[in-house]
Amino acid sequence: MAETLALSKIWNVREQEKNDAQKAYHKSTEFFEDVATKMFHLLKKKEDAEKSYEEAIQQSITLDKVREQNAYIERLNKQIMAMQNAVQHARNDMEMKQHQLTEAHVEMKKFEKIIEMRQDAEKARQDKMERRTMDEVSIQQYLSHINR
Repeated sequence: MAETLALSKIWNVREQEKNDAQKAYHKSTEFFEDVATKMFHLLKKKEDAEKSYEEAIQQSITLDKVREQNAYIERLNKQIMAMQNAVQHARNDMEMKQHQLTEAHVEMKKFEKIIEMRQDAEKARQDKMERRTMDEVSIQQYLSHINR
């Protein structure tokens, strides 16, 4: 039973590691969602700007307005490129945290299974001892009944 207690302590440590990994994974998922949402909004802005640019070209506008609109779209393109890197980095981080969570969960389950097996073995040993004791009591009662 002492080794089961020691394994239970290790299991508690593994469970804490799993909980920490789970928190880190959720945090990285939220960060990824935030970055991806910002990326979506930038793409939407670019789409709207390009639509506005196309409409402006159809109308007669000044060359300065065309240049201004084009420069705005270029700035959005640069922001989108930078955001793509941020999204990819956040995705990689999230995937790494998910892998760590999976590993921590597997480790916790391993110890859970070992503890369960040892407890089952201990219970079987105790049941066997109990049956042996009951057999001895029965034999003693039988022998005392015969000797009367």
